[in-house]
Amino acid sequence: MAADSGQEKTEQATSKRREDFRKKGQVAQSREVNTALLMTGAVILWFFYAPMFWRGLNEILSTIWGRSAELAVTTSTIPGLLGTLMVKIGLLLAPLLLLTLVLGFAASVMQIGWLFTTKPMELDFSKLNPITGMKKFVSKRMVVELVKSLIKVGLVGYVAYRTVAGEFENALYLVDMDLVETVRYLGKVSFLILLKTCGVLFVLAIFDYGFTRWEMEEKMKMTKQETKEEHKQTEGDPHLKAKIRAVQMQMARKRMMAEVPKADVVVTNPTHLSVALVYERGRMSAPRVVAKGADLVAMKIREIARENHVPLVENVPVARALYEVELGQEIPEDMFKAVAEILAYVYSLKGRSS
Repeated sequence: MAADSGQEKTEQATSKRREDFRKKGQVAQSREVNTALLMTGAVILWFFYAPMFWRGLNEILSTIWGRSAELAVTTSTIPGLLGTLMVKIGLLLAPLLLLTLVLGFAASVMQIGWLFTTKPMELDFSKLNPITGMKKFVSKRMVVELVKSLIKVGLVGYVAYRTVAGEFENALYLVDMDLVETVRYLGKVSFLILLKTCGVLFVLAIFDYGFTRWEMEEKMKMTKQETKEEHKQTEGDPHLKAKIRAVQMQMARKRMMAEVPKADVVVTNPTHLSVALVYERGRMSAPRVVAKGADLVAMKIREIARENHVPLVENVPVARALYEVELGQEIPEDMFKAVAEILAYVYSLKGRSS
């Protein structure tokens, strides 16, 4: 709509728009955060797990070579041997694989919270359009990703180079070391490079996460027209709401008018007000207001009262006081005496007529 109307997206995203984006799986999630967390976790785990891993791998290889002369290599035994070997190697790699799953899940939850949606996996035929696909390869997003990748490779390469260059003098002594010491030294340098690389990745992850959040905020921004339309959808069209209120008032008025024939008396102010009261001795603690109105509504209450032989009693102060009582509520205690006199008068009229 912003493109059609030519309006700029200057308004901050509303909570509804944010929720709509979230339901579609469009959230601010940085892949660099996942990479940094996975890399660091793997390096730390490998530091503690490496001796156990090499010991287990050595046992597997020793068993294979030690029993190689006893094993009959045939088409029927090879699948079993390969299966056993794969299971043992899989068990050795299980901690690393499990760590990858846990850290990958944790990285996503840290960034976007709990979110499960199948929307991104739904088939979208517009994505099969080759023209649209080519546009993605030359989009601003791809340029940004390319620049970030070049920066990451450059920084990691520089850190690795500086680390190796700093160990140049120590590396000269490798010629005098035996094989075990050489391997141990190379392992130490490699581990140092990995640790520094993790530090670089964490710095990049912080900047990338901030950029991703900013980019998503820009994407979710709305035009003024979009904001107005969403407000209408959320709050409702004011004209429609007015019509609904009018219908509701009309229905409530009809229900109120239906109570007038059941009233014991209608107290009136001769110029403006009418209030209908009902009192059932033994069932009510005080008379109750079942209908009230002013001007035209008051006239309609009186008309219905006359048609149903409900007595009309003119009493200006009492009518005004009763009009303040909520519909369906019993009258306040300070009006008992005045209303009791009116009801007594009405009952006396009914007694005479009977």
